[in-house]
Amino acid sequence: MASWLPETLFEIVGQGPAPSKDYYQLLVTRSQVIFRWWKISLRSKYRSTKPGEAKENHENFLENSHLQVQIALIFGARILDYVFNLCEGKFDFLERLSDRLLLNIISYLDLEDIARLSQTSHRFEKLCSSEALWEERVRLVCDAITPDMRALASEIGWRRLFFTNKLQLQRQLRKRRQKQGPPRKKLY
Repeated sequence: MASWLPETLFEIVGQGPAPSKDYYQLLVTRSQVIFRWWKISLRSKYRSTKPGEAKENHENFLENSHLQVQIALIFGARILDYVFNLCEGKFDFLERLSDRLLLNIISYLDLEDIARLSQTSHRFEKLCSSEALWEERVRLVCDAITPDMRALASEIGWRRLFFTNKLQLQRQLRKRRQKQGPPRKKLY
């Protein structure tokens, strides 16, 4: 299963905690954890400081508490936990799927399951509330999407359109047509 993985498993870059302006990169490959830093300072004693790099294989990283503390300080405990899991061979394959593919899968879930899934992570919350998902849900329950429905969805959103009952939807479409006035006749 690990052979399906790309060479680079995870990468993140960021700036050190304030007031530091130092720049950091964390890269996890199939075999190594690579931590790089660039000192950015106006102080004369740090101007000539060269970039640094620490490389550890996965097994040694799990024992290197100094490097772990550095990563936790700069990127947070959540990132450190994720790197631990990668080094221990615990891969999150669901996280590696594209948004488009996940949206396709989510569109077939029950509404209760979508609500539960949206509470699991920021990524799933974003996907479960996306217009693309709710447009697909409307497509699954409607025989056809009329131009009026599409226009109404652009005004109120696909999610709201999905949860609007048929009677309310017909009323809103009628109001929208009345605002636009009678259809213009084509002159030939």
